[in-house]
Amino acid sequence: MTRVNRDVVVALVLLLFCGVFFWESFNIRLTDFGQMNSAVWPRAVLAALTLASLIYLAQALRGDFRREAEDAESAEGAPKEPGLIAWLASYRNAFYCYGLFLLFLLTLPFFGMLIGGILFVFCALTLLGSMELRLVPIHAAVAAGTVGAMWAIFTFGLRVFLPEGVLISFN
Repeated sequence: MTRVNRDVVVALVLLLFCGVFFWESFNIRLTDFGQMNSAVWPRAVLAALTLASLIYLAQALRGDFRREAEDAESAEGAPKEPGLIAWLASYRNAFYCYGLFLLFLLTLPFFGMLIGGILFVFCALTLLGSMELRLVPIHAAVAAGTVGAMWAIFTFGLRVFLPEGVLISFN
């Protein structure tokens, strides 16, 4: 019998949220602005999230996830006492991402979506990845390519008004 762990509970909660949000998508007001129904994109995103949550649940039930702390405990025998410093160190990357995103939001009025997004992705890749000098051009190319492509799709393809910032104004 499979042991219910945190991953199973999280996957079930995600699936519950997906179900509630899908049910609520029937309350979206229909508009006549285009050829598609106004609920198509929210339901498409929910379908992708539901699929990812189902895969997560299947892996959690199979027991594919291994926690580093459990591996360290089994290797050393006795469990270590977790403290605040150890907890902060174990979630270091998440705190980096939240900090970078906060900086992105604070500088959005100045840099705008395009430059700010490129800087955010570049800093995230450099900070979370390997900080080697030879990888900096690759990080810059990936950041400029992905954010530039998404910016172009939203700006020109979907006609979404994105924040421009002080440095670049297209008006």
